[in-house]
Amino acid sequence: MIFSLIKVAIFIALATVFALGINYLQDSSGGVLVSFQGKEYPLSPLVFVLGALAAFAAFWVLLKLAGFLVATLRFIRGDKTAISRFWDKRREQRGYRALADGMVALASGEGSVAVAKAAKAEKLLAKPELTRLISAQAAEMAGDRPQAIEIYKELLGHDRTRFVGVRGLMKAKLAEGDTERALKLAEKAFALKPRHNETMDTLFALQSRIEDWEGARKTLLAKSRAKLMPKDIATRRDAVLSVADAIAAHADGNGPKARESALFANRNAPALVPAAVLAAQVYISEKTPKNAVRVLKKAWEANPHPDIAAAFASIEPDESPQERLLRFQLLLKMRPDSAETALLETELNLAAEDFPEARRSLGDLPETAPTGRSLALMAAIAKGEGAPEAVVRSWLARAVGAPRGEAWVCSACNTVHSKWAPSCSNCEGFDTLSWEMPKREDGADLLSEAMLPLIERPEPEAVVEDEVVADIEPEEET
Repeated sequence: MIFSLIKVAIFIALATVFALGINYLQDSSGGVLVSFQGKEYPLSPLVFVLGALAAFAAFWVLLKLAGFLVATLRFIRGDKTAISRFWDKRREQRGYRALADGMVALASGEGSVAVAKAAKAEKLLAKPELTRLISAQAAEMAGDRPQAIEIYKELLGHDRTRFVGVRGLMKAKLAEGDTERALKLAEKAFALKPRHNETMDTLFALQSRIEDWEGARKTLLAKSRAKLMPKDIATRRDAVLSVADAIAAHADGNGPKARESALFANRNAPALVPAAVLAAQVYISEKTPKNAVRVLKKAWEANPHPDIAAAFASIEPDESPQERLLRFQLLLKMRPDSAETALLETELNLAAEDFPEARRSLGDLPETAPTGRSLALMAAIAKGEGAPEAVVRSWLARAVGAPRGEAWVCSACNTVHSKWAPSCSNCEGFDTLSWEMPKREDGADLLSEAMLPLIERPEPEAVVEDEVVADIEPEEET
C-alpha cells in the first residue's frame, strides 16, 4: 500500500514538473535559430524541445528497426531462428521486468500486485521454476493458502524446484498443525539438501517434539559435521539427547541401551545434573560405588544440586545419620560458599538431631535469602530445640509465602518445571532448562521431594524421571 502511494506521488510530481516546464517554455521570450543549407529557421523554445524529443524517439525507433532488419537478413541467409530470437529477446526482457516488479511488490507486502506480476512474468518467460515460487509466496501473503499449496505441488515436478516445493509444503503443514506430515516432508527436504540449516532445525524440533531421540541425534550429528553449529554446543545437546534416550530406553525395558546412553551423556557433559545422576545410578546398580562417587563429585563441583545429593545418599542407603553426615563431608568441603551446601548440611544435621549445629550450618540464609526451603528448615530447627508452637508456626507461615527457591526454569519463556526435561513443556525449546531462581513465583514448596530422603531416610528413589535405573543390565565398561 505504501509503495503504491509512493508511485502515485512520484507520478503526480513528474506530471507537475512537465506541465510547469511546458508553461515556462511557452512564456519564454526569444528562441532558437537553426541554420540549414544557407537558410535560417527561427524556432520557439517549446518547438525546439518538442523537436528534440521527437528526434530522440525517431532515433530509438531506427535502432529497433535496424535490429529487426539485421534479424531479417540473418533469416534470409539461412538462420531460421533469427527473427524468433529477436522477438523472444523482447518478450524475455518484459518478462524479467515483470518478475522484478513482482519481487518488489512481494517485499513491499502487496500480495495482489505480486500475484498479477508473477502471472505476467510466467506468461512471458515460460519458466515456472522462476515464477511459480513468487506466485506461491504471493498467494500465501494474500491469504490464499490452498492456491499456494497447489503451486508448491507443481514445483515438485521440476528437479530445480523440488526442494522449494517440499519446503513450502512443510511450512504449510506446520501452519496447519499437521506435525506428522510436516515431519515426513522435513525428512524429504533433508534428504534433498542435507546441509540446509533451516531444514535441519525444523527436522530436529519435530523429532524432539515426538521424542524420536535417536533420529534427533542423527540430525544433530549431520549439523555438527556440516559445521553449522559450534562443537561445544553440539556436544552438550548430544548429551541432553542421550539422557532422554536413556530414560526412554529404561521405560521400554532396554537396560543395555539405557546404560550406554547414560554413561555416554555423562562423559560428554559431566556437569549436566541428570546425566550425572543417571550415570551414578548405573554404577550403583553395578555395585561400583567408587565410580558413582566420582561422577557425582564432578557434577557437584560444577553445579551443587539436590538431585546430586539424593543420588549420593542412595550409595549407602542403610547408614546412620551420623555416618551419612561424615560421608557427605566429601561434598560439603567442595563448595562451602554455595547456598545449596548450607542447606544440605542443615538437613544432614537435622537428620542427626544436632539442632545447634543445624542452626549454625543454616546461618543467616532465612534472613538474607529467604525461600520456602530455608524457612521450613528453620521451623524444623525451632521445633527440635523445643521452641513454642507459635514460633514454629510463625516460621512455617513465612515459608508458605516465601519464594520457592531454585528450580528448573526455561531460559526462553521462564516456565518453572517440577523436574528436568530435555525440552520445555511450554515453548518446546530444546535444552533451555537451567537450575536457577524463577523470575516469577507460582507458590512455594515447604520441602523439596529431593531432600526428604536425606531427612527421613526412606528407601532411595530416583530424582530424575520416575525411578532409579536399578535394573539396568551391567556391562563391562571399556
